[in-house]
Formats: sequence, C-alpha cells, structure tokens
Amino acid sequence: MSGSSTYRDRIYIIKDIILMLVQYGELNQTALVSFCGLNLKKHKPILDELESNELITRIEKQLGKRIVTIYKPASKGIEFCRTILEPYENIFPRKKKVPEGY
Repeated sequence: MSGSSTYRDRIYIIKDIILMLVQYGELNQTALVSFCGLNLKKHKPILDELESNELITRIEKQLGKRIVTIYKPASKGIEFCRTILEPYENIFPRKKKVPEGY
C-alpha cells in the first residue's frame, strides 16, 4: 500500500458511497469516486452491484459528444444504510479505540 492510503472494509466503502449520494443528492461518477477516495477501475464493480441491488440509481446523460454517468441514492439504499450499515458501524467502528493505559 502507498503511504497515505489505508485499508477500508467493503462495507464501509458501500456506506460512504450511499452517504455521499445522500449528502449531495446526485453526483457524477468522477466526483463520487473522488469524494469517496476510490479508484474507478478497482471499485466500479461495487457501484454496479449497488445499482443491481437497487441501492443506488445510475443515469447516463449526453453532454455534447460525452456521456456523463450520474448516480443518485435510491430509497432502498437510504433505508439499508439506516437499518443495516449504521448499526453495524456502531458495533464495529472503523477505528478501534485503544483503552487508556495501553
């Protein structure tokens, strides 16, 4: 791994994607991947899986000669985040707290 990158469990990547879309309402693919600190080549299968499970929606817009991919949160994804991912992170936080004295 490179110097500043840290490993992030897949479940936290999924939560970050959904929360980022909820925060902004919609994001183009480039902005979403950038804001979530992802690599498009490596993490595109996660986006595709979230879409196929109807947790996010993808729209392709023609802008001149370019096609821009826009992602939005789906109501099922927001509910999944609230009922599954948030309780999971409460039980298994991303950063383990070191007990005092260690």
